[in-house]
Amino acid sequence: MAEAGGIGGIGRLGRVAYLGYCVGVLVFLIAPILVILPLSFNAEPYFTFTEGMLRFDPEAWSLRWYREVVTDDAWTGALANSLVIGTAATALATLLGTLAALGLSSPHMPARRLVMGFLISPLVTPVIIAAAGMFFFYTRLGLGQTHLGLILAHAVLGAPFVVITVTATLAGYNRNMTRAAASLGAGPVRTFRSVQLPLIAPGVISGALFAFATSFDEVVVVLFLAGVEQRTIPRQMWAGIRENISPAILAVAAFLIVFALCLLWTVAWLRKRSSASG
Repeated sequence: MAEAGGIGGIGRLGRVAYLGYCVGVLVFLIAPILVILPLSFNAEPYFTFTEGMLRFDPEAWSLRWYREVVTDDAWTGALANSLVIGTAATALATLLGTLAALGLSSPHMPARRLVMGFLISPLVTPVIIAAAGMFFFYTRLGLGQTHLGLILAHAVLGAPFVVITVTATLAGYNRNMTRAAASLGAGPVRTFRSVQLPLIAPGVISGALFAFATSFDEVVVVLFLAGVEQRTIPRQMWAGIRENISPAILAVAAFLIVFALCLLWTVAWLRKRSSASG
């Protein structure tokens, strides 16, 4: 009995140590992000907590930098560029990624593993290498410093996420439903629209959300390909650090944190919905 109690005590100690380790890692990763939120309300143009903020002096806290973000033409223009480029790149990546996933899910597809590896290669290729290659390629085509060039580049980076999520969703798809639809006279397009798409919609939407987040967050490719007219939110934040230091980037970072939380909640909801329907 004493030996069993000792083993149980060691097990409880191990669980406590494991939970403590997880909490430590979580705090280490999340704390730098949480610090941004109160700093974005600093009334002074500093990136540190002032004495007034530490004393919770109301005059030391302000919405100054949030007002600057929503009234400054540079920030609003960058936001408009990010939304336009991100939306167009997401639509293109979702279309191409879904079609590729449908082809890869077919048992008659030759060299599926090779093609799959080629399609998801942007995920494992260093972004700086991809950006440099895109710069030389798109410049020769006359797409450098254009919205179209950035849309195509961001679609390349976002398509692998769509391929992965839709392929994973199609892994549980019952192909007898496709055969049943064909036996009832439905063509491939109608079968996809009426049978396949409703079932794989959670995977398609999840992939589209990841593709949009990738485009919205990308800065390296923008540094290579974008001109002044194509400056996006990440590029403007980079300029706020390198060219003109401004705490306004903290306010933008707070907006992006909220956006990321909404994105994660949406993805979790889609996974739950997909599991419930399955």
